[in-house]
Amino acid sequence: MVVADFFPLVLAVLILLSSFISVKLSFSVSVIEIVLGIIAGNLGLLQPESWMVYIAGIGGMLLTFLAGTEIDFDIVRRNIKTCLGIGIGSFLISFIFVFLFAYYSFRWGFVASLLTATALSETSIAIVYSVILDHGLSGKNMGTILMGSTFIINVCTALTLSVLFMKQDIYTLIFIIASVVILAFAYKFSDVLFESKTFSMQRNEIEIKYVILLIILLMFFATLGGGQALLPVFLLGALLSKPFSENNKNNMIERLQIVVFSVITPIFFIIGGTKVSIPIILSAFSLFIALFAVRQVAKFIGAYPVIRRALSRNQIYITLILSTGLTFGLVAALYGETNNLITTTEYSIITGVLILSAIIPTIIGDRFYAPSEEDLYDDEKELISENEG
Repeated sequence: MVVADFFPLVLAVLILLSSFISVKLSFSVSVIEIVLGIIAGNLGLLQPESWMVYIAGIGGMLLTFLAGTEIDFDIVRRNIKTCLGIGIGSFLISFIFVFLFAYYSFRWGFVASLLTATALSETSIAIVYSVILDHGLSGKNMGTILMGSTFIINVCTALTLSVLFMKQDIYTLIFIIASVVILAFAYKFSDVLFESKTFSMQRNEIEIKYVILLIILLMFFATLGGGQALLPVFLLGALLSKPFSENNKNNMIERLQIVVFSVITPIFFIIGGTKVSIPIILSAFSLFIALFAVRQVAKFIGAYPVIRRALSRNQIYITLILSTGLTFGLVAALYGETNNLITTTEYSIITGVLILSAIIPTIIGDRFYAPSEEDLYDDEKELISENEG
């Protein structure tokens, strides 16, 4: 017999424990959270309840929104060819390689192979965003190219997921129209709220509540249309990045980060981890490792040539970080499992590959190729020179 509040208690313990481990190991807390979720789920210590699943969905969207706020359109515009080249190459090459491998080597079904290719072709917003924060890359050329390329990759992922798998009916049209209206409203009128002396009250956190309302609205219409709100939520963050930065006197982004990273996104990663079956991965371990290797090689082939031509330093580091997977891939895999597009076995292998791709490249990049203080200083000088030019 399980006490009624046992699973919420375990969840709370895992959230705190993951932070301690992350600080101790100097490693991304999101990866620690999903690993602890896998362990707890396989030991039977945590079984997701309906409210946990819903909060996890909101957590993924809030993380996507915050990543969008890191987009500096002025810098992206100056590097648009680089971001497009990296993003399209990284997505397309990995999509083709993974699909062919899953379909012809694994003998998975056509639809399952397409879903697998879609999920494993993304780049982790969680890892890229954490790297930008941890290494002080926010507002710098390197950070914006990283986030801009990630944006292009995940736009490709979201569009592919929508075109190939989202049902096409009147509700899909309603979702598209509602997304356009909400984004247009946010872009046109958010300044009124952020700049208002009447409504901009830090104690009441009105701006944060406003953002959460917009995100939940997008999630509602996405569910109605049988799709995902990832792309419009990311665009919402990008559209609000300028008013957020211009009104940073109230520390809106920092306050929202505290709310999101304290409880909500940890639930997203931990609950995602509970759905991974370790016995299933071990039973198909050779296939699991082969799929991971194919994905990573394809990511490198798709991104590195463009990065090498476009940047004078830190090419390997940026390639490694862009080869990480987790957030959009996890959402795509969950979508596939929920809608019976993939089996439990396929879901576990896909998610296991995503987790490994979040861990291995990040460890190698941080240990051997992380940008130095001199690199960041030179990057800042280049950005100042470009602005003055």
